Amino acid sequence: MNKITKNKRWLSFLIWVLIIAFIISAPSILPVFRLNLLGRYLSLAIVALGVDLIWGYTGLLSLGQGIFFALGGYCSAMYLQLNSSQDFPNNIPEFFGLYGVTKLPFFWEPFKSPIFTLIAIWLIPALISAFLGFLVFRNRIKGVYFSILTQAALLVFFNFFNGQQKLINGTNGLKTDVTQLFGQMVGSDSMQRLFFWLTAIIVIMAWFFSRWIVRERFGNVLIGIRDDEPRVRFMGYNPTYFKTIVFGIAGALAGISGALYTVQSGIVSPQFMTVPFSIEMVIWVAVGGRGTLLGAILGAVIINYAKSLVSEALPASWMFIQGGLFIFVVTTLPEGFLGWIQSDGPRNIMVRLGLRRPLSTYPSLEADGKEEVKP
Repeated sequence: MNKITKNKRWLSFLIWVLIIAFIISAPSILPVFRLNLLGRYLSLAIVALGVDLIWGYTGLLSLGQGIFFALGGYCSAMYLQLNSSQDFPNNIPEFFGLYGVTKLPFFWEPFKSPIFTLIAIWLIPALISAFLGFLVFRNRIKGVYFSILTQAALLVFFNFFNGQQKLINGTNGLKTDVTQLFGQMVGSDSMQRLFFWLTAIIVIMAWFFSRWIVRERFGNVLIGIRDDEPRVRFMGYNPTYFKTIVFGIAGALAGISGALYTVQSGIVSPQFMTVPFSIEMVIWVAVGGRGTLLGAILGAVIINYAKSLVSEALPASWMFIQGGLFIFVVTTLPEGFLGWIQSDGPRNIMVRLGLRRPLSTYPSLEADGKEEVKP
């Protein structure tokens, strides 16, 4: 094991110790409002893990993960709406009465079951993402064309959900904060603390699952597809199947993320499918460090918390800060902050900033010529 690998492991171990210590202490040191925000941002870290799997490890830049994020949110919100509709006319959610609907639409019926809902939260996004991915990958569409197609699919889903007023309350979305779960209001402080702990546990489990994927042969094939897909195909592997599977996994992670975010934000709406939100997911991973997994978690949590704090002080400035941060990362730190630290980047900061020319050979030697290369 070389020195760089050891440093990476120690750094990851140290970061996880700090993360777990902060999670354990957060309920004691943060007010309920801040704790709720942290819970939301931890849930966003799960969708960021999926983005890192398909982009950082497979080279598929998807700009449509908001589709699967919103689908998971709608699944959880539909169950909560039905679970709290006993006091409404015809035992159906209240918003149906606004549009003259007296009978529950057929696709709502399965969501009366909590078991079906728990499965649907991740399975429906996974199946839809795998199906859409297979249609694209079988035609060997990749690169910028793949990104454009995912964004086009995002716009299709957004416009469809936005117009379904009678079925899912359209632009208004489905509220969850005033619904009931386990005899308590979902938006209550006690339930929000429960969702915070649940989210923290699932984030850690999602990281272990993602780490397990990329450490096995499956992960090696994904990296091979990212770096040289024709060679992977020449070696006898079918990249279509591998890309379809990992795209489905990313969709499942996005669905889980959307469900947890919905119960902590209090609402799900087509706004989860807007283009800027899906682009933000990519920014979290790019800034944190794509191809690192842990960087995706840190990027999602830190950037969103910074967004909250900056927006409170200077409401109109965050977009400029976020744009500048992304430009800085793309031009100076293409591997993100965590990747930069893991690759001995702090020692080469002058080179990264263009203030010092890198050596073409023997980069460990000093540029002043004091070291000599012995034959």
